[in-house]
Formats: sequence, C-alpha cells, structure tokens
Amino acid sequence: MAEGFTIVGEDEVREIRDALENQTLTSAVAKIQDYFEQIDSVELNIAITGESGSGKSTFVNAFRGLVEDNKGAAPTGVVETTVYPHPKYPKVKVWDLPGIGTPNFKADEYLQKVKFERYDFFIIIISERFKVNNVLLATEIQRMKKRFYFVRSKIDNSIHAEKRKKDFDEDKTLSIIREDCMKGLLENGVASPTVFLISSFDLQLYDFPKLQETMEKELPEHKQRVLLLSLPNITLDINKKKKEALQANIWKVSLLSGAVAAIPIPGLSVVVDVGILVKELSSYYQAFGLDDESLKNLSDKTNVPLEELKAVLTSPLNKEISGDVVIKLLTKFAGAGVMLLEYWASTIPVFGSMAAAGISYSTTHRMLTSCLNELAEDAQKVLMRALQSPV
Repeated sequence: MAEGFTIVGEDEVREIRDALENQTLTSAVAKIQDYFEQIDSVELNIAITGESGSGKSTFVNAFRGLVEDNKGAAPTGVVETTVYPHPKYPKVKVWDLPGIGTPNFKADEYLQKVKFERYDFFIIIISERFKVNNVLLATEIQRMKKRFYFVRSKIDNSIHAEKRKKDFDEDKTLSIIREDCMKGLLENGVASPTVFLISSFDLQLYDFPKLQETMEKELPEHKQRVLLLSLPNITLDINKKKKEALQANIWKVSLLSGAVAAIPIPGLSVVVDVGILVKELSSYYQAFGLDDESLKNLSDKTNVPLEELKAVLTSPLNKEISGDVVIKLLTKFAGAGVMLLEYWASTIPVFGSMAAAGISYSTTHRMLTSCLNELAEDAQKVLMRALQSPV
C-alpha cells in the first residue's frame, strides 16, 4: 500500500457524488470499495526495545490487551527479535526486540541487526535510569528519521516502595522519578527529553494516555485509525475517540449501500447490505472489546467478576451479530414497506434509482449510528464498572 494513502478527502467525496449523479454506479461502488480495502490493508509495526529486565514483554502484552497467561502472550526473557500480532488486528504488529548492549546486539550495529526500516516507531523502555546505550540508540533512530519514545516502566513498584514513607506524596514521587530520568538523558546529550511513566499492569494510570495521544498525533493519518482501534479500552477518552473514528466511516458505508441499492437487480441491495452491515457492526463490537475474551481479560486485570461486567451490557448486539439480526434491524429502521419501495424505485430509470439509493443510504446511516451509540455506551459502562473495583 502506498504511504501517501489518507482518509477519503473532499476531492474523493466529490468524485463519488459525481459518479452517483451521473449514474456511473460501478465507478462509485468501486471507489468506495477500494477505500475499505485500503483501510483493511494498513500495517502498523511497533518496536519495543530496552535492557533485559526492564519489563518489555509485560508492556508488549499490555499494549495488546493481554496478560502473561493468555494465549498468544509474549513470554518474559526474550533474547531474539519476536513479532506479536495484535489478537484482533493482525496488521498491527508489536515487535519485542532483544536488549541493547548485549554481546550479540551492540549499540553501534543494533538497528541494522533488528532491521530498523520496518518499524513505524520505537518505544525505548527502562525500569530505572536511562543509560548510555539507550541514548546512543535514540540518537541513531533520530538520525534515521524515525520516531521514538522513552518509557520508564514499573512505576507501580516505585510508588509501592515510596508509600512506606510517612511524608509520601504520589505526585511529588512521580515528579522526582521523571526529573531523574530526564536528568540522565540530558547528561548524555538528549535535548528537551520527554519521558512517559507507565505501569504495564495499570495502563490507565500515570502517563500511558499521554503516550497514546502523542503516538497517534505523530503517525501518518492513515495509521492513526488502526492504532486507535487496536488500543486496549482502558480510559473513557480512548472509548470516545474510538466512537468518533467509527462514526466517521458511517457515511461511507451508507454511501456504498446506497450505490448498490440503485442497481436494479432484485434482492441485490438487501444481500449486499447484510454483508456490509454484519462486517461493520462486528468491527464496532471488536473495537470496544465487548467479546467474551476481552471481557475475561478485563476481569482478570481488575478483579471484577466477569458476570458483573456482562451484567451492565444492554445492547442486544452483545448477544449476536448475524445476517438475521441485521435484517431485523433493517426492517426496524426502514420498515418493510420502505424496503419494498426501494426495490420498485430501483426499476424506474434515473429518478427511481436515485430514490432507491437515498432510501438505502438513510436507512443504513440511521441503523449504524444507533448501533454504534448502543455499543459505545455499553463499553463505557463496562469500563466504569471495572474501574470501580480496587485492583
């Protein structure tokens, strides 16, 4: 896929509209389908590196929404480059790289050995202070025009140790840790360093939300969406952003539905709509982590019983997303009479076809918006219930 691909812009919207108005429906459908194919093909490669024992593997698992004993989780003590595809978004790959400075991976040849060119950005993890090797690596990554982020891990351990002191102040402790990390980087020649303090066992705490926001902002536009959707649902802000990203696609799905509806082949619109909508609704369900496996992982992390998380779910889509369910929803939002009108309108040249397209577009848009709202609300309720319980 070309690096220059971006979300459909105004020019492309105009092309699609012109194609519909001029009855070149094949062209309009092809244009929209091509957009979705490109979205599905976007790859994101994230490199995680740092010294042995810094918590790289734990971070790799947390980033993918897993814990150590989950299927597909990264084991600790990895000594070779290992790739871990995201369990729901296999095009998102998290690479656990060997520690820098070992005999087999010296700093001056590290990037060549780990094939630096395939990664979109690097996360450099330490559990104490940044050392010379970390700085050498950052300098080399920067020279090769790649993004990198400094992460100080195991913040939960540091906070726990400091709590024993009578004058303990969490904000002050975090400030001291951050300043100490930055001092080490400054002493080694890194100008204006930024350090993110993170606990891989509680990503919603400390600086992970800031790291997520920074990574998203600095990625090319076509990769921002895939990063956002693949992130674990650990904050209300992430859930909100996911909803906005999915909402932005609804008009495109609806337009595809409308374009197909205007092709006068009996039954084609309903059949295509069902396939489009099952896939789209499933993507909502997946992005919000409402499947059994995601809820089980959240239950394990927060010590909230799985049954209690499921008890707050109210959308009927949490039980099943199938062709039959979609047809029932279409009937609910359009009415059987309107669906019949869509077919008869599609048989009338020009005017009828555009009427059918409008009916299908409106019905699809209303249905998807309603379903997205329902699932987003359920995701919010699940997260709020999970965060109520002490971990």
